Amino acid sequence: MIERGSGVAVWRQIEDSLAAEIASGALQAGAQLPTELQLAERFAVNRHTIRRAVATLVERGLLRVEQGRGTFVQDNAIDYAISRRTRFSQNMARQNLSSDIDVLLSDTVPANAELAALLEVAVGDELFRIKTLSRVETRVVDCATLFFPAARFAGLPQVYQRQRSVTRTLREFGVNDYTRRFTRVTARLPDGETVDYLGIPKNRPVLHVKSLNVDPDGRPVQYGITCFNGDLVQLVMEDD
Repeated sequence: MIERGSGVAVWRQIEDSLAAEIASGALQAGAQLPTELQLAERFAVNRHTIRRAVATLVERGLLRVEQGRGTFVQDNAIDYAISRRTRFSQNMARQNLSSDIDVLLSDTVPANAELAALLEVAVGDELFRIKTLSRVETRVVDCATLFFPAARFAGLPQVYQRQRSVTRTLREFGVNDYTRRFTRVTARLPDGETVDYLGIPKNRPVLHVKSLNVDPDGRPVQYGITCFNGDLVQLVMEDD
């Protein structure tokens, strides 16, 4: 039911109602959404209000518009496997999904106490910082900040810009294998930068993942902080 005067915009209440129906399975993946007129009658609002709610669900990736056919519930969330050997491109390829990575920023920063401890370098040592945006089937699914010890991987940002892959980049530096030392997952509200990158409302929680990768000798090679769009991705913990 729509509660007018509740302090929550009517279109937002409709968005939340439809999103809940998608999450519960009442509106199943691939199902066609009722027409604007039908939804307007159901919620006792005008079609413009429905249009705004639906547009927001499309932006969130829960619905898709097919020209000349109508609006449909998007396919199920993408499975993102977390294991000792987590690889973005392999995760997508085994689901027959196309993917690409954009480099948003690449610079050098001094290691603070936390990063120094994680990457086993001295406080103040230079780290390469790379910010990325990942797309799957044209949908933005995550934004990430990656840190690498600069002394060990001289010239790494240029290699990553060319390879767009942690695995292929590290391979060029002689690291042919690496594994996860840890993966820590929390749900939290996004900051302003993440809202802009993922194109989500500021009150929509994201999956916040911190991870550390090490080489076969146990030396840290990369630390990452990734924010996943929880509407599009579900994390699956797997054993190798």
